[in-house]
Amino acid sequence: MKKIYIATFVFSTFFFAGCADDYLDVDQTESISTKDTELYNNDAGAAQFVTAIYNKFLNWDMTSFGWIGLSSITSDDADKGSSPGDTGTDKDVLDALTYNASNPSAESTFIANYDGINRCNQALNIIPKLDKADPNLRARLIGEAKFLRAFMYFTLVKCYGGVPIVDHLPVPGSDSDRIMQLTRKTSAEVYAFIESDLNEAIAALPDKSAYSVNERSRASKGAAYALLAKVSLYQENWQKVIDNCNKVTGYSIVSDYASMFKATGKFDSESIFEIYAYGADPVKGIEGYSNTQGARGTGGWGWGFNTPSQSLVNAYEAGDVRKAATIIFRGQTLYDGRLVPNTVENERYNYKAYSSAYTNAWETDVDIKYLRYAEVLLMKAEALNELGQTSEAIPFLNQIRNRAGLGNTTAVSQTDVRIAIWKERRVEMAFEHDRFFDLVRTGQAKAAFEVDGKVFTEGKNELFPIPALFINQAGGLSQQNPGY
Repeated sequence: MKKIYIATFVFSTFFFAGCADDYLDVDQTESISTKDTELYNNDAGAAQFVTAIYNKFLNWDMTSFGWIGLSSITSDDADKGSSPGDTGTDKDVLDALTYNASNPSAESTFIANYDGINRCNQALNIIPKLDKADPNLRARLIGEAKFLRAFMYFTLVKCYGGVPIVDHLPVPGSDSDRIMQLTRKTSAEVYAFIESDLNEAIAALPDKSAYSVNERSRASKGAAYALLAKVSLYQENWQKVIDNCNKVTGYSIVSDYASMFKATGKFDSESIFEIYAYGADPVKGIEGYSNTQGARGTGGWGWGFNTPSQSLVNAYEAGDVRKAATIIFRGQTLYDGRLVPNTVENERYNYKAYSSAYTNAWETDVDIKYLRYAEVLLMKAEALNELGQTSEAIPFLNQIRNRAGLGNTTAVSQTDVRIAIWKERRVEMAFEHDRFFDLVRTGQAKAAFEVDGKVFTEGKNELFPIPALFINQAGGLSQQNPGY
């Protein structure tokens, strides 16, 4: 994938500014002229519109510091880390669950995803008009854009609950479109929209095997089925989870768990969808993702945020190979021969964010594997167990445990297997941006945070606050989440 920066007019529809009056002002400042359309009226031009969506995931606000704060530092898997006096702007209040409606990470994540959605809507608006591009390519690109839009709305609904559904480019000056942008839909409506996009994507996308080597980062049919299964998991539509997991074919778990999080493990047999750091000299990767989580202090190479908690350390069973692949311990030698000296400030760091060759670079060679086949197996196990098919669920759970160097589960009853699956998700997917949301959806959050002496307020902390600036601009069309 080539990182490109299309002319400003392509992405001018959403203008996010610091003042409340313009917070979600979507007046289209420039339109795409006939001449501009002709410029992109070819295969390469059509592809650029969707490549620009993928490039959004490399952005600091989309996938880096703020997202790390919301999805990981808030969870019981991680502590703020860094130096005691370095708050990381708001990482201290995220860690303590004491954030408010002006929280910068909640605001930047909200803005970034809507910027990405705008790119999707731009692509969906212009690609059908590019009649000189190959029709099959156009159909696939539209499928990719719908998958990526669904992915972003899934992030939004997990974080904020119901949000505005912006499903097309707004017409400048249109009151109805402005109301559309400023009016929150219910969570159920957002989930229905996500499912619609994914079903349309499934009809258009090829299997992973159909892509060339240089297109491996693009969304596939398997990725859409896996995401649809996960969307069903969050809604507890158990049979749909199973049905969609069964359609994720052509993948297998790798034998070496640690290999997945190294540069050599990109797009392995287990990878279904990952955010791709590409190129060389320099690598184009996620801005600050490795740097902000790298070891801090004398002999270190980063800012030291998002450090593994003692609670996570304690969650691993003896002999579990995933512990060593997930957690960097002060004083150890890493896979590339780097010694982590005892002079670094924090006792532990996130190994899955470690970049070997680019430890001091702002953009690194680390990918984020957002969908893996191991999760598909765990989702299927959870759904089968919830439907009372516990004996059918256990082999999938054991497949994950055995890969980790562990014996078969001793759990037999539905309740015990449920707990075992939840525990397995934690240690299998630590630092992969799921733990906080897993705690919420399974009802474990209050008890889990009490272990660390933190107060999870039920009826409030399940969701992050909608940015106050947006609520102010909405002028009564949208209401804040409870407790903020």
